[in-house]
Amino acid sequence: MEYLLHICIIAGIYYILTLSLNLVVGYTGLPSMGHAAFYCVGAYTSALLALRLGMPAWIGLPAGAILAGFLGLIIGLPTLRLKGDFLAIATFGLGVIVYQIALNWVSFTRGPMGLPGIPGYSIFGWEVDALWAYLILVVVLCVFSYLIIRRVVKSPFGRVLRAVRDDETAAKALGKNTVNYKLLAFIIGAFFAGIAGNLYAHYITFIDPSSFTVMESVTILLMVILGGMASLKGSLVGAVVLVFVPEILRFMGLPSSIAAQVRQMSYGLILVGLMLLRPQGLFGKYRFK
Repeated sequence: MEYLLHICIIAGIYYILTLSLNLVVGYTGLPSMGHAAFYCVGAYTSALLALRLGMPAWIGLPAGAILAGFLGLIIGLPTLRLKGDFLAIATFGLGVIVYQIALNWVSFTRGPMGLPGIPGYSIFGWEVDALWAYLILVVVLCVFSYLIIRRVVKSPFGRVLRAVRDDETAAKALGKNTVNYKLLAFIIGAFFAGIAGNLYAHYITFIDPSSFTVMESVTILLMVILGGMASLKGSLVGAVVLVFVPEILRFMGLPSSIAAQVRQMSYGLILVGLMLLRPQGLFGKYRFK
């Protein structure tokens, strides 16, 4: 039972990540390949505040999310004027840069040794140490993320985002400052990725750069593609499927080294199959041209 609760918690964290990236990729049409960078910033910010300054996790939550959003602003200003493959390469570079900073700034992040002993959540003196309690916390933040992002995409702002995605030239002709709209979507996506980073850091209680590699960005993007771009329920399906299905390999008796390789191969096969059979994903309403 505890194992199932653990997998549900991880799936919830990835659901927030998938929702946040879907806003950027599915609703705005920006090929972002470095989303794990914001996930990393949220996790390290909250962890360092807790370990160095004794700040509780619920303070690290908005702090990590805001700093991740600020990074989205700093990166988005020069890069969101790019399009297509050039933007994908730029965001890919962001993921590499943040990973290398976490890996090599040993005096601040402890580099490959990671940050052990991150305290868990404590709300008004109540320690959230039971798995079921942490699952409730994750579900609450999943619902919060869903409601906010749903509000964004259903609003006039969201309709402009879809217009930018479908025909940016036409949106400009209607007087919309498309760069500002894309930048705001990028910042919102980064903000919610920071929330997921906070949840991950205080749940696992240990983080190191290996959890925030470029491959992690690819995994999150694959969840978006599998569930369906521009589909909020698709984000849930993509996160749940790609968290639960690889766990089946644990019960096949494969050595851990082989199972890891099979897992990566299965991701590749899923991606190839989707591109051939259903490029818009299971519940998707949009696909890259």
